[in-house]
Amino acid sequence: MSTYVSRNPARFDDVVTEVPLATSADVLAACEAAHDAQAAWAAVPAPARGRVIAQVGRLFEANKESLSRLVTREMGKVYAEALGDVQEVIDTCDFFLGEGRRLYGQTIPSEMPDKQLFTFRVPVGTAMIITAGNFPAAVPSWYIVPALVTGNTIVWKPAEQTAAIAHAMAEIFYAGGVPRDVLKVVIADGPATYDGLEAALQKRLVQKIGFTGSTEVGRRLSELAGRHLQSPCLELGGKNPMVVMPDADVDLVVEGALFAGFGTAGQRCTSLGTLWVHRDVYDAVRARYVHAVENAVIGDPFESVLYGPMIDEKYLLTHDKHLGLIQDHQSVYGSTGVGRITSHNPRAGFVGDPDAGWFAHPTIVDGVRPGDTLYDTETFGPLVTMGVFDTLDEAIELANGHGYGLSSAIYTSDPKSVWRFREGISAGMMSVNNSTSGAEAHLPFGGNGLSGNGSRQSGIWVLDQFTRWQSMNWDYSGKLQKAQMDVAELPFDPDFRL
Repeated sequence: MSTYVSRNPARFDDVVTEVPLATSADVLAACEAAHDAQAAWAAVPAPARGRVIAQVGRLFEANKESLSRLVTREMGKVYAEALGDVQEVIDTCDFFLGEGRRLYGQTIPSEMPDKQLFTFRVPVGTAMIITAGNFPAAVPSWYIVPALVTGNTIVWKPAEQTAAIAHAMAEIFYAGGVPRDVLKVVIADGPATYDGLEAALQKRLVQKIGFTGSTEVGRRLSELAGRHLQSPCLELGGKNPMVVMPDADVDLVVEGALFAGFGTAGQRCTSLGTLWVHRDVYDAVRARYVHAVENAVIGDPFESVLYGPMIDEKYLLTHDKHLGLIQDHQSVYGSTGVGRITSHNPRAGFVGDPDAGWFAHPTIVDGVRPGDTLYDTETFGPLVTMGVFDTLDEAIELANGHGYGLSSAIYTSDPKSVWRFREGISAGMMSVNNSTSGAEAHLPFGGNGLSGNGSRQSGIWVLDQFTRWQSMNWDYSGKLQKAQMDVAELPFDPDFRL
């Protein structure tokens, strides 16, 4: 059995945990156990399941600081962001703890006498949840919490790079009252996960797939689900545009673009992809943005920095590949170097030991346009492209042209521009005078096109991912009444005129 060693990406010598990697057979066994536990969990009254979620939320609250420190230590997110990551779990629990007392259906009048119609939400069954390492606490909770409260069981496959965080979170769920077979955690690589899931689907052990990650993997999982007539919940990549109009507040633009582009080292699905700026203010915005990025503090994520290390070496190597896509007509700004930050390729003002971790220079690539590889490539690292436009219609076309549709933003003081942008943008989420990054636990989260299949997480909208509508008609007339045939018709005079 192979073992995965999870190391602190800011300090290679700090081993966070060593975990055995599950085989495809282990994944299948976890699915069997969760499937076998589902009926009993669904039989627990929904208000009682809601109380479990309430208890889980309070335990996450009590363990917020220690779990956040683990998030920073294991995947490199700055501590302030890690606190927000865990707070999102708490907020999600607070939103859904009352859903056990709702889960509303409807009573509907029948077209026939002595007959009643009803609808009920019923759990999907067992869900396989696969999540990425960039939001190791918040994003899993978007799946796990609503799935649990609605009566489903779960097999959760987190990113290997965040194995310690996943195990810590699972223990909090168990301490809050979730049975261990109701939430199973497997640490596995991609091939073992796929093979185990495929076998589980063939045995009808899994009824829902939830996935947060790359568009490429999302396609494979969607094809697998489709063979079993299932619709997965997919939250995929983004090439998120930020459109800056001539009347924008430039200070606000720079602040928002700095956070959106380089928070979490650009390793967010909602990270800023391209900063599209109107020609009238392009030079001013570029100068201010370049100055802000050049002077941002980078380094030890436990210190006061803009961002820390990449999640691991794999992410840094991918970032290096994207730097290789820069073309001759484009210009590079943002730092004292490009690529990995080291003592031989230093970053001015770096905090900590650059040679001890996977740190990358922030990079602005100016002059991007349609047809460039960087125009439609999700870079998922500290790399932001910039481009110019002349009209709002052109900006919308540029913002949509790559096919991604997750998050977007417009900076303007003109309501007409806001509404035209909202109508034209293909993204599932948009912000006005705010960053492309940031989510609240009670607002639908998700994208379209290459960013997802239209499924949504968070708020009441995610209930449609983990429940199915069941309709019931109850005829107490004592005779067979046939819909659309035995319907009462009251007399009327179609020729009546005043």
